[in-house]
Amino acid sequence: MKLKLSVIGCGYLGATHAACMSSLGFTVVGVDTDANKVAMLANGELPFYEPELDALLAQEIKTGRLSFTTDFSAVQDADVHFICVGTPQSSNSLAADLTYVNSAVTQLAPYLKAGAIVVGKSTVPVGTADALREQLSLSAPQADLAWNPEFLREGFAIEDTLRPNRLVVGVTNDRAESVLKEVYEPLLSAGVPWIRADLPTAELVKVAANSFLATKISFINAMAEVCEAAGGDVTVLAQAIGYDPRIGNKFLQAGIGFGGGCLPKDIRAFMARAEELGAMQALEFLREVDAINLRARQRVIDVVREELGEDLTKFRIAILGTTFKPDSDDVRDSPALDIAVQLRAAGASVVVHDPKGIEPARKRFPNLEYAQDLTVSIKDSNLLMHLTEWKEYRAIDPSSISHLVKDKIIIDGRNLLDRQLWRAAGWKFRALGRTD
Repeated sequence: MKLKLSVIGCGYLGATHAACMSSLGFTVVGVDTDANKVAMLANGELPFYEPELDALLAQEIKTGRLSFTTDFSAVQDADVHFICVGTPQSSNSLAADLTYVNSAVTQLAPYLKAGAIVVGKSTVPVGTADALREQLSLSAPQADLAWNPEFLREGFAIEDTLRPNRLVVGVTNDRAESVLKEVYEPLLSAGVPWIRADLPTAELVKVAANSFLATKISFINAMAEVCEAAGGDVTVLAQAIGYDPRIGNKFLQAGIGFGGGCLPKDIRAFMARAEELGAMQALEFLREVDAINLRARQRVIDVVREELGEDLTKFRIAILGTTFKPDSDDVRDSPALDIAVQLRAAGASVVVHDPKGIEPARKRFPNLEYAQDLTVSIKDSNLLMHLTEWKEYRAIDPSSISHLVKDKIIIDGRNLLDRQLWRAAGWKFRALGRTD
């Protein structure tokens, strides 16, 4: 008989995991305390944007294998319970807030049957799994706990769930590993690497991976600063060092830096936990990684002032992009949105466009001006800023929009536009790390 699964927490991670596990043939029940979210999911509707996930969700709801509820008792027959709740940054420190994780396990414990396995997927500080396992030994000694970190990229969530580049499981015994291998058997049959680890190592894998990616992004942005000072071109530099297989060319796109709900808060929580463990010196470099990332946002504002002057009150600026990355509606800690807000605070007239992120951005910053239509957003502007690398922005023909703007100036905050194409159309083109 096929295992029955539950997913606790049905936000971005949980809804994705639930739909994907259902597509593998499992019966899955998703539990969330947000009744509105549950109602939407139960109706086959997503409360966020992720390419192709809406179709998969609706398909799996129709099969009858996938359901959603606010009632924890609905999971009492499940064999494996995935914890997929959020771990945001604490309001008064860099540390991760484990309120939702602890609450999920506490509410789940009374409904765990003998032999059930609780599997954490949330990104947590190292040591959390051991603490939860001790908690379960008192409240539900008949159950076991494992950790299986997620590595989802927004915009590629289905691919990263069903065709991941590795599966990491932290377990304390062979039975837990065997059950998880049963869950992931279709993926393992397709050749996905399987890594068994202890609980602390499994927890560390996710934050270590995110810290490395953040470091790589901040490194190339630091090189952009040096290139500007020396008269070099960071895009050529990145291409050259990227050919070295020890370095690789991914995450070497200089620009306004990283954002979102993972990298910024994860590296900060990692630093906070290292300090608690007495290992802060080992992660001291992450402070500079964070500082370089935040400095990139200010540097692009400095470029705006170089073009328009210190007094921005007379100028209209069109912002192309609000989300922290394309193919997402996530505006959490978005560099693009942060820059838009700072420019408006400096007195500029700012109008923002984004294919998917306008409504989430409006909820956070209702006083910004938004335009659903791209041509409306750039009309009569003195400056365009390309801040999120949506395909539709890269496809813009600069000649076709020249008549709409007051001044043909564009700042490419992502170093992805065709500089020669824009210049050939008569535009002044600026980008971080490029002085010509």
